[in-house]
Amino acid sequence: MRKIHVIGIGAGDPDQLTLQAVKALRSTDVFFILDKGEVKSDLVQLRRDILDAHMPEGGYRLVEARDPDRDRTAGGPAYSPAVGDWRSARAAIYERLIAEELGEDESGAFLVWGDPALYDSTLGILEEILDRGAVAFSYEVIPGISSVSALVARHRTGLNRVARPVQITTGRRLAEGFPDGVDDVVVMLDAHQTFRRYTDEDIDIYWGAYIGTPDEILVSGPLAEVAPFIEDVRAEARERKGWIMDTYLLRRNPGL
Repeated sequence: MRKIHVIGIGAGDPDQLTLQAVKALRSTDVFFILDKGEVKSDLVQLRRDILDAHMPEGGYRLVEARDPDRDRTAGGPAYSPAVGDWRSARAAIYERLIAEELGEDESGAFLVWGDPALYDSTLGILEEILDRGAVAFSYEVIPGISSVSALVARHRTGLNRVARPVQITTGRRLAEGFPDGVDDVVVMLDAHQTFRRYTDEDIDIYWGAYIGTPDEILVSGPLAEVAPFIEDVRAEARERKGWIMDTYLLRRNPGL
């Protein structure tokens, strides 16, 4: 039976791969990569760099396909259906790649940024394909160093404080209000710099973009002081590269 490896490859640094991930790479026959277009071509190159670093002898095939476009203008009630349509379009592509490019006794792999279990669609897509029943395969998930772990490590801070919870959420959710009962909040997938809504509170921010890559940018400090700087740095980086991947930790200081 065909086998699929879903490999967490960290935030971009080839040194962030675990030994388990390297072993999975070296037992894979075919690697599937979705091309997001010329603007994000360096994301494909980063995956190639990881393969070159850990499999310099080659011995594998690389199969690329174009990633379907997602309606990023959809908001409110239309947001979830738009994401669902995009995931189903991806599932159709994955299904075709597995059926046409992978032999019955071969293993294939999808290289997932960070960790496959954290705000990534690959596992849900594979389950959708299996539910369709057109192609059979087993799959294994290899955890990776998430951008969240890399962020706090690069800032030399902890993810949580002693005996206190931490919450991971999205910019869309943060826009609805600061989570109740939590003072340490990690925010991902925030295209609108929602942290700006909270500059009147006593909050520190630990922000990072392109974490683990040569383009890495780190900013930290009191939110009210550094928010304008982050806005400027982020805008410049996005203009220069055409895309940006960033995340941040908000640390509220209650009663101080």
